[in-house]
Amino acid sequence: MDTTEQDWLAAYDPRAYTPVAVTVDVVALTLRQGRLHVLLVERALPPYQGRWALPGGFLRAGEESLDDAAARELAEETGLPGTAGAEAALSRIHLEQLGSYGVPDRDPRMHVISVAYLAFAPDLPDPQAGSDAAHAAWHPVTDLDLRPAGRSESAGAPADTHGGGVGGSTGPTEPEQSAGPADPARPRAVGAVTPIELAFDHARILADGLDRARAKIEYSPLATAFLRHDFTIPELRAVYEAVWDEKLHPGNFHRKVLSVPGFVESTGTTTERGGARGGPRARTYHAGDATLLHPALLRPAQGDSPQEPSQQPAPQPSPGRIT
Repeated sequence: MDTTEQDWLAAYDPRAYTPVAVTVDVVALTLRQGRLHVLLVERALPPYQGRWALPGGFLRAGEESLDDAAARELAEETGLPGTAGAEAALSRIHLEQLGSYGVPDRDPRMHVISVAYLAFAPDLPDPQAGSDAAHAAWHPVTDLDLRPAGRSESAGAPADTHGGGVGGSTGPTEPEQSAGPADPARPRAVGAVTPIELAFDHARILADGLDRARAKIEYSPLATAFLRHDFTIPELRAVYEAVWDEKLHPGNFHRKVLSVPGFVESTGTTTERGGARGGPRARTYHAGDATLLHPALLRPAQGDSPQEPSQQPAPQPSPGRIT
């Protein structure tokens, strides 16, 4: 570094610029009881005290990268650090950057830019709330209101743009659990459960994460990241059904998966017992070495039937699409 640049840096005053903060937020998805769940934390402090939010926190400036901050936040909220097998469990988590969110009024405290991450993981334990959260829990994505709330018109996309393929809002199919403040102005059917509204712009971030997850398992083998090392084809089909929120024909799915080179590889073993209704023991597989699926496993077009093609009316689905 020459003297001119050293002198310039010595005189540089960062206070001359409007301050901004950087946070990371994590969309952590897993399967529990056959349903797609996302990890949420209940905020213990303002703003949005008592509301559910994605796990995240401020970047430790000068100490960590964005990737390190996301991994730290995810590890803290899942309660894995300090537990037996924590390193192995964390190594099975797929973590990728989802996008950045920087609308000036997204956080009432100051201009906060959030870099969001998407995580897939199998068999994660019950979460433990971090120091800034009252509670942490896995929530079915169908229990959440994914309509962006409280965003200014300058934020860009309208409320119905994002929704992970479910029209911008999800709602519980059965009354399981509900949290967060209710909106007294919203009409509700008798016995209906009010969908959980998320803090900040986390509904939009989560919807974007669901869109990414649903698209990526079409053309990449990342669906296997939701499963243990060894799995069966029915277990893999359950991942696709939960993420896509679609019922798939077992036989068609089985043939499609085995026709994709490098998607899965046989372990040469079977399960210890047959299915719930009896029958032969299922063969087990593990993830292959493919990084892209060719041909891709396309999500069924809206209105497609999960029946065998011979039972469907013309026209037939496009090549590669699972029905």
